[in-house]
Amino acid sequence: MKEDPPAAGDTGGVYAVLRAATDSRIAITALKIAVVVGILLNIINQGGRLMEGNDINWMQVILNFCVPYCVASYSGAMNQLRKDG
Repeated sequence: MKEDPPAAGDTGGVYAVLRAATDSRIAITALKIAVVVGILLNIINQGGRLMEGNDINWMQVILNFCVPYCVASYSGAMNQLRKDG
């Protein structure tokens, strides 16, 4: 019988998720996803500014890449933990 993945408040579970998320396969896949989604988000969020010749918001650029990376790596880690369970 498989065990459930770590609960949200479980400190040991947090470390298990972090270990799984830093696995090279998961990290590389998350990076690929972040590049594609980040580019699309930046075009959607700042395309008008660029077309008008305005400066871009660099904090938004960074977040547009970081958020998809975090979501993809967390999802991959949780999937791996469920599979290994």
